[in-house]
Amino acid sequence: MTLKLPQVIGHRGASAYAPENTLESIHTAADMGIEWVELDVKLTKDDVPIIFHDEELDRTTNGSGLVRDKTYDEIKQFEAGSWYGESFTGIKIPTLEEAIDVLIERDLGLNLEIKPCPGREKETAEAALDILSHYWEDRSRLLVSSFEPVSLETAQHLAPDWARGLLLAPEPQTNEINPEWQNIADYLDVKTIGLGTKIASRDVIDEVTELGYSALVYTVNDPLEARKYQSWGVTSLFSDEPDIILENLLTVH
Repeated sequence: MTLKLPQVIGHRGASAYAPENTLESIHTAADMGIEWVELDVKLTKDDVPIIFHDEELDRTTNGSGLVRDKTYDEIKQFEAGSWYGESFTGIKIPTLEEAIDVLIERDLGLNLEIKPCPGREKETAEAALDILSHYWEDRSRLLVSSFEPVSLETAQHLAPDWARGLLLAPEPQTNEINPEWQNIADYLDVKTIGLGTKIASRDVIDEVTELGYSALVYTVNDPLEARKYQSWGVTSLFSDEPDIILENLLTVH
C-alpha cells in the first residue's frame, strides 16, 4: 500500500475560514480544491468518537467542562460556531461518522489524529478505528496519527495495513525533539513523522527523510516558510490557510 500524501493538508479542515473540526470546515477545504484534511478525534463519556481538539469545551463551543465528562447527548446540545463568527452560529460538534460521510461525499483524503483524553489512549483508537473500518476503503488516502504511542500501538494491532504517523512536539524540558523518537517510530512501524515548526530544523528533517520516513510539518501559514520546508524535502505541510500555501508552493513535476 502506497500512501498518496498531497503537498498541503488542511489543518482541522480549513480552519482559517470556518470553525475548526466542523463539517463546514471540511466542506470549505473541499471547495478550495484541497485534497486532504486533518481532523482530531476524541471520545465522549459514553464512547462516541467526535471530531474535537481540546480537552475542554470552552474555547470552541458555548459549553464548558471536560469532553470526557459529557455524554454524546450532552455534546450535541452545544453550539460550535458562533465563537468563530456570527454566520456559523448554530453548527454542531460532528461525530467521526458524520465527518467520514462528508469526506467520502467530497472525495477527500484524511489524516485522522487520535487525540485522546488522558487515560483513554487505547479506547479512543479502538472506537475510531472501528468506525473507520466500516466506512473507509481507500487505504492510500488515510493516515492515522497521534502523539500517543499507545494509540498508535493500538492502531498497529487493529489495522496493521493502515498507514500510521508519529507526531512530535518539543520536549518540555529541552524544547527539542525527543531523543528516543527513532526507537518509537521503528517500534510502531510508522510511515510519517509529524513535526511542529519549533523542532522542524533542516537537520531534523534530513534525519527523518534519510531514515525513510515522510516528514510532515505543522502548522505552516506563511508562504515563504512553506517554500523553505518544501526545498528541504518535506512531503506535506499542514495549514489553516491551505489554499494560500498551495498557491505559493513551487510546482513539482
